[in-house]
Amino acid sequence: MAEGFELPKRAMAIFAHPDDAEFGCSATVALFASLGVHVTYCLLTSGNKGTHDPKMAPDELERIREKEQRDAGRILGVREFVFLRHGDGELEVSMDMRADVCLAIRKNKPDLVFTQDPWRPYQIHPDHRVAGWSAMDGVIAARDHLFFTEQLHRGLKHHRVPRVLLFGTAEPNIWFDVGSTLDKKIAALKAHVSQIRNPGVLDRMQNAARTTGQAWGLEAAEGFRLLELG
Repeated sequence: MAEGFELPKRAMAIFAHPDDAEFGCSATVALFASLGVHVTYCLLTSGNKGTHDPKMAPDELERIREKEQRDAGRILGVREFVFLRHGDGELEVSMDMRADVCLAIRKNKPDLVFTQDPWRPYQIHPDHRVAGWSAMDGVIAARDHLFFTEQLHRGLKHHRVPRVLLFGTAEPNIWFDVGSTLDKKIAALKAHVSQIRNPGVLDRMQNAARTTGQAWGLEAAEGFRLLELG
C-alpha cells in the first residue's frame, strides 16, 4: 500500500468498456478487495461493437462481454456490477450521461472512484475520454442535493466522493505495490476471451507493472493520478 494512503471502505471503478479496468487498474482493485474494500464496477457500455467477427450480432456480443466482465471482476474480488448499456463507440459528454453516473454514485456511495484519465495527452479513443469526463462530472453532481433532484427520493441522498484515482494517466503521483495481486490481473484479463487473442498482450502488461515497480524498489506497481476533492 502507498505510504500514508487510507483505504476506502467502498470504491467504484467507472469506465467505458469491459476489460478497460482490467488493463488499467485491476491489480490495485484486487489489492483493495483483498484488504476488505467493497468494490463496484460501473460500465458505461457493454462493448457491443468490440469484435472483428462479421457474423457477431451486437446484442449477443453485449451478453458475452458482460459475462466476461463479471467473471473477470469476481477473480479480482469485485462485489457488484452496474451496466449502463450505452452504445459502444457512441459515448458523448451529456447531461443524460452525467445523470446516469450521478445516480450510480448516489446508490453505491463510494469513498473513492477509479476512472480513466480524461486529461491524458493523445488519448485517441473517444469513449475513454468521455468515460473519464463523465465520471468526474458525475462525482461533482452526486455531492450536491440540487443536482438531479428527481433522484433524491425513497431514502436516496446526495453523496460526496472525496478521492479519485485516475488510471492510464501520463502524470501519476501515487503508486501501489501490486506484487501480490499481479497474477489476479493477468487471470482477469484472460477472462476476456473474446478480446484477448494475443498472449503477448499479457506479457506486456506484466512487464509494464514490473518496470513501474522497479522504479520504487517493488516487484510490481500500478500508478495513478490521485485527486483529493475534500
